[in-house]
Amino acid sequence: MSVEIAVSDDLASCHLLRRIVFIEEQGVSEAEEIDGHDADGIHILATENAIPIGTARLHIKGDAAKIGRVCVLKSHRGTGLGAALIRAAIDEAREHSTVKTVKLGAQVHALGFYEKLGFVAQGPVFDDAGIDHREMVLSL
Repeated sequence: MSVEIAVSDDLASCHLLRRIVFIEEQGVSEAEEIDGHDADGIHILATENAIPIGTARLHIKGDAAKIGRVCVLKSHRGTGLGAALIRAAIDEAREHSTVKTVKLGAQVHALGFYEKLGFVAQGPVFDDAGIDHREMVLSL
């Protein structure tokens, strides 16, 4: 398996992956998924033999970086790719000297996954696109 993970400007591939996972699999509406925040985001794309298989989006604002829109194709779940995408996003956040914390809104079923990567849940459960989430934070 030849997997590459890198910052990418291939927004079409990121959108396709997000459409498959969020809209088709999870039933998120297109209006909620395509939120207008892609232009100011940093996109991380995972490919296997040049075929897109996972993505994440990062926004830097002041001393915080927010990871979002993390998805992996069903065929590649359970392989460690999701964790590798998160680590790549954290590494990218570290490239910005102002960033002190990395935040994300985790689907409740994935809290343990993010805790293993060092994130700590905070605050109450909230609804995002009909799916229960919690905020999570990682101090750099």
